Amino acid sequence: MSQTGQPQPYQSFGTPFGVPPEPEPGLPWAKAIAVTVAVFLVAGSIAGWAWQQFSPLAQYTVDERGGSLGEEQMTKVFGPDGTFTAIGFLTALVLGAALFWWLRNYGPWTVGIVALGSVLGGGVAWGVGMLLGHDPLQPRLEAAKPGDLLDAPLELHTWTPLAAWLVGGALAAAILAAANWRSEPVATASLPAASEGSPQVH
Repeated sequence: MSQTGQPQPYQSFGTPFGVPPEPEPGLPWAKAIAVTVAVFLVAGSIAGWAWQQFSPLAQYTVDERGGSLGEEQMTKVFGPDGTFTAIGFLTALVLGAALFWWLRNYGPWTVGIVALGSVLGGGVAWGVGMLLGHDPLQPRLEAAKPGDLLDAPLELHTWTPLAAWLVGGALAAAILAAANWRSEPVATASLPAASEGSPQVH
């Protein structure tokens, strides 16, 4: 009961009765990060399998001196690098766009979440591909006979293809952020004067 005699609304722990409590601020972030990690873990595993399955590998011809690459096979040496780059860029571009659109209300931190997820996906893809397809060449050369053809090991010759994941995710976030910014309405009409609809004071 206030001094004016009017009853006050019942309050409990500082929150007015009947007003729903605000959600926990940590829960949305935990969910966003968990979903991002799970998505890129699955996507990285699938991408690593695809890299191992579809990468063109150079073939060594075995002779008495060991193994050698012909001119045609030399052009395939960097085939795994190109395949990994293409798969990673496209995967991160699609997933980065989807996650950025889902998390667009989280502010600029969304870009960081997508970027970290892309890096995680690239690392997982490389690890899965190496686990499935990296077969060291030297033991196979020692067991081979002259005239045999041996596939080169599946591997990345530089770390540059891993950056394709980060570039794809960041590009998707940048494009959607720019499109969303340009789609926001811009106020062009001036506000009505404060004196309109009110009597003038002389």
